[in-house]
Amino acid sequence: MAAANILVVEDEDALATLLHYNLEKEGYRVGLAGDGEEALIQIDEQAPDLVVLDWMLPKVSGIEVCRRLRAAQATRNLPIIMLTARGEEADRVRGLDTGADDYLTKPFAMSELSARVRAVLRRIRPGLAEDSVQRGDLVMDRVAHKVSRAGRDIHLGPTEYRLLDHLMQHPGRVFSREQLLDAVWGSDVYVEVRTVDVHIGRLRKAITGPGEKDLIRTVRSAGYALELG
Repeated sequence: MAAANILVVEDEDALATLLHYNLEKEGYRVGLAGDGEEALIQIDEQAPDLVVLDWMLPKVSGIEVCRRLRAAQATRNLPIIMLTARGEEADRVRGLDTGADDYLTKPFAMSELSARVRAVLRRIRPGLAEDSVQRGDLVMDRVAHKVSRAGRDIHLGPTEYRLLDHLMQHPGRVFSREQLLDAVWGSDVYVEVRTVDVHIGRLRKAITGPGEKDLIRTVRSAGYALELG
């Protein structure tokens, strides 16, 4: 299956870099545009499979970019997820009315954006969404919301499921407790750091059967990683 091509239109360099890095890690091909005018030029040259579009942009606003894309025959069905610091209901409705497929208010967890991207791609272009992820003998079916290891069904709570999903997206990478809190619980939710240890313990117990290798590596003073080798 060909990787989906995503254009990120964001004028905040730090956020654009973060989005680029995380989406690439999930296997997408990612392009960047720093303003609305540049985005329209890039899309005219080669339309991506999905656009992650900031509301507040220099030169041409995100809302205007969205409006122009919907007005043009070639891009009227191009999937668009809008990002904005505007949380008011009226602004959200305006964004969706302009033609955005989904809407995410800053700050947001990367795992939430990833889930929205998968959902929009699945809904609009089913062949581009990765419904199943396999790492070693561990398989995650995102459509059925099921996990199995070596053919054995694993029952996880919602938080453990999101934790595993995040770790499976980045096998071998060590995440600090703070990074996991941000990715799984969200940056706008206050949760004790030690809560991560509790859920990692539950996840480890659930995915490790008798005689099976413990796939979750604890890195002292650093965090946790999913190890498959």
